[in-house]
Amino acid sequence: MKYFGTDGIRGRVGEPPITVDFILKLGWAAGSVLAERSDDHPSVVIGKDTRISGYLFESALEAGFSAAGVDVRLLGPMPTPAVAHLTRSLGAVAGVVISASHNPYEDNGIKFFSGQGEKLDDDLQAAIEQRLELPLAQVSPHRLGKAVRIDDAIGRYIEYCKATVPYGTRFEGLKIVVDCANGATYRIAPPVFRELGAEVVPIHHSPDGLNINADCGSTYPQDLARTVVAKKADLGVAFDGDGDRVVLVDHTGQLIDGDQILFVLANARQANGGLSGGVVGTVMSNFGLEEAFRGMGVPFERSQVGDRYVHERLRDRGWVLGGEASGHILCLDRATTGCGIVSALQVLEVVARTRQSLAALAAGMKKYPQVMINVPVVGNARDLISDNPVLDKAVHEAEVALNGFGRVILRPSGTEPVVRVTVEGAENELITRLADELAGAVTRAMKG
Repeated sequence: MKYFGTDGIRGRVGEPPITVDFILKLGWAAGSVLAERSDDHPSVVIGKDTRISGYLFESALEAGFSAAGVDVRLLGPMPTPAVAHLTRSLGAVAGVVISASHNPYEDNGIKFFSGQGEKLDDDLQAAIEQRLELPLAQVSPHRLGKAVRIDDAIGRYIEYCKATVPYGTRFEGLKIVVDCANGATYRIAPPVFRELGAEVVPIHHSPDGLNINADCGSTYPQDLARTVVAKKADLGVAFDGDGDRVVLVDHTGQLIDGDQILFVLANARQANGGLSGGVVGTVMSNFGLEEAFRGMGVPFERSQVGDRYVHERLRDRGWVLGGEASGHILCLDRATTGCGIVSALQVLEVVARTRQSLAALAAGMKKYPQVMINVPVVGNARDLISDNPVLDKAVHEAEVALNGFGRVILRPSGTEPVVRVTVEGAENELITRLADELAGAVTRAMKG
């Protein structure tokens, strides 16, 4: 597609397509397509994260939807999964999130949810892109959409999150550091954990429009780790700017990433009979996760990178648990999309119920060391590595060297002109050498 990527439309503010005129027309295009497919006067829900450009694009989307005859319900700063949930709860035909997730404030983006709170299907995205090629045609004045602000959106989502753990679950006695990344979770995550009984130490919870994800949150958990140790907390929780990712830190300051979170949840669910099939990771999930699940007898499959693809594979298999090492965790029996708060609550429930530390719960999975090298390429990275005999031979030789205790991945980046060379294995020296050799092979293949 021309505009839609794997996670909506994203880019640098002020540069096409993230400009006010394009976003206004995007609101109109999406609104007119949705109105044509609706039996009555439709409405959409719009939420945003805390970056300063959200004000600009919120107004532009509101105008575009109104011009298409679609009512707008404004949520203000809300986590992406909260928009998905409230889209369903409020009976809207679609939800829209203004966010660039874990990116810095200079970036922004638009992503859509269906009326069921799931990512828009490709057909609807294609229809919106086609409509963007037409001149904007405003409906007659009496059909213009109205806009209202949903004042109790925060309270609604707090109650929803708390309801995703069994009734009566309490976190008394747990001290938790919560890093909100100066993002969309800052008014929701601390109250959720506090109302369930935990002692909460919030950090990076004062957004100013410019500090979202700045040296904090799930992509920079170092400050969280330092604070957990300094405050003698039981664990720490870090979200990204829009709240759909989460990583944890145990009481020693050790990072617990998305792969380890999946292990903890799957292990607990298998023990109480609630696993419901297998688990879906991605091609980048650590080999140690696959090995742990093999030992547990838990089916494990890999999808392409991206929570959208994880979701599709879960739906195809009828499973409920999956995610990525980055902290996108899907518990489809708890939420329709990945929610950092909901995922953290599931882990905390295991901690509280078993009375085991997070470190002890995660200890059953051995993470294999990983080396990744980004190799700059000229031209199409995907074409370079597809059906390339030289690279196929290099990969095979590396796999032989690993002798079944590791993995080799060559993957074109979806956002940069690079090939990502990744090698996992038990020995750091070996995987470093193999990664260097493969990176050299990619460079030679590019030069012909």
